[in-house]
Amino acid sequence: MQASHRISRLTALALGIAGVISVGSAGATGFQIRENSVKNQGRAFAGSATAKNDAAVVTNNPAAMVNLDSLTIRGDVTVIDLTAKFRGGGSAAAGTPLARPLTGGNGGDPGDAQPVPALSIVMPLSGAFEKLTLGAQLNAPFGLKTEYDRDWVGRYHAVESEVKTIDLTFSAGLALTDRFSVGAGLVWERAEATLTNAVDFGSAICRVSIAACTTPSPAAAPFGPQKNDGYAKVKGDDYGLGWIIGLQWKPTDKFSIGYSHRSEIDHELEGNIDFTKPANVSALLAARGITQYNSGPGGAKLTTPSVDTLSLQYEFTDQFRMMFDAQQTDWHSLQSVDIVRANGTPITSEPFEWEDTMMYALGAEYDLSDAITLRGGIALDETPTNDHHRTPRLPDNDRTLYSVGLTWNANEHLSVDAAYTRIEIDSPKIDVVSSSGSRLTGTYKGHADLFGIAAQYKF
Repeated sequence: MQASHRISRLTALALGIAGVISVGSAGATGFQIRENSVKNQGRAFAGSATAKNDAAVVTNNPAAMVNLDSLTIRGDVTVIDLTAKFRGGGSAAAGTPLARPLTGGNGGDPGDAQPVPALSIVMPLSGAFEKLTLGAQLNAPFGLKTEYDRDWVGRYHAVESEVKTIDLTFSAGLALTDRFSVGAGLVWERAEATLTNAVDFGSAICRVSIAACTTPSPAAAPFGPQKNDGYAKVKGDDYGLGWIIGLQWKPTDKFSIGYSHRSEIDHELEGNIDFTKPANVSALLAARGITQYNSGPGGAKLTTPSVDTLSLQYEFTDQFRMMFDAQQTDWHSLQSVDIVRANGTPITSEPFEWEDTMMYALGAEYDLSDAITLRGGIALDETPTNDHHRTPRLPDNDRTLYSVGLTWNANEHLSVDAAYTRIEIDSPKIDVVSSSGSRLTGTYKGHADLFGIAAQYKF
């Protein structure tokens, strides 16, 4: 019983199941993705809740949909390319007489170019409902993918990590007066998560039975740190419902204020936990009646955070305007992740202790002509992570964004947008210990490049 209990305590961290909600997004800190509008991207996401000719306000602020006076369809695609490099090392079975340096390389570049699409439609009504505007958007507000080499030095903490969310939002905006409007929407969200990592069964067994790792000698023993690596994969998905509300106020013809609130969305991720074990490990576990490493159904809770956005826009001239955004993301909802089997048996609780974050953005636009608009912006984006709980699944830190963009109005109906964003990420430090006792220390250096293209058609 004691051996079974001790191995059950090791299971969750050996799997890294809690990484189901900790995939770093290159587009924003945490695993948030703001790239649902290339116009917003070109301004470093400033003015997102006051945009006047952008159908993406369906989710950014439904009250601002009243700014569009005809049926409008918009499609956006942003390619997010994260580049990162790890430098460091560590020790397997750290703090024990069997401790030895971790083998493996730096993992390669865990980032890969990932497209993030969005599709929006806004439809102003007429007649008795002329003050009402309806809209819908399909987008991906959270998630990204990272993948290390399978034999890298931090393989016991993370190899592949992927989070996908797909939102379908239906919104309505109502112009109460010429200067004040309100809006609300319903969000249907699908969340899917996949993660893998190596499992150091050798070190786990040494902690349960030191004789298995020292007889006849540590070098000749059948078990030991990094001798009996296995593999684990966790995959789950779920659906959830949320909501969004917003308002827009224009104190003057030149000044606009927008505010929106997106709710938290709760998920109960359900799926499978799959183990690949060496033959001698499987035989030992079977002989002792230990079932904690058996494959089977399991899951964890995931809550995507609420987001509050305040936007200001001022038109200095008919050609030049500036925007400012202050956005709070309530990452405090991710204090811990509780892992359970499908029958409700708890495995462990993994602490995250994330904090709420702020993003500040300043942007500007200039109409070079009736056909061409230029834009640019800068933003500061705080990280929710901290030095005590940062892991290779989320080597995140504060970021600075620099954006440029343009719009080409091909005619009175069709416009095309393009944008580029460079994201500089403060170098984060890693110092973590896995459940099997491997300690990984080091630093990351990285950046991200975002390339966006979009088209909008007004009927």
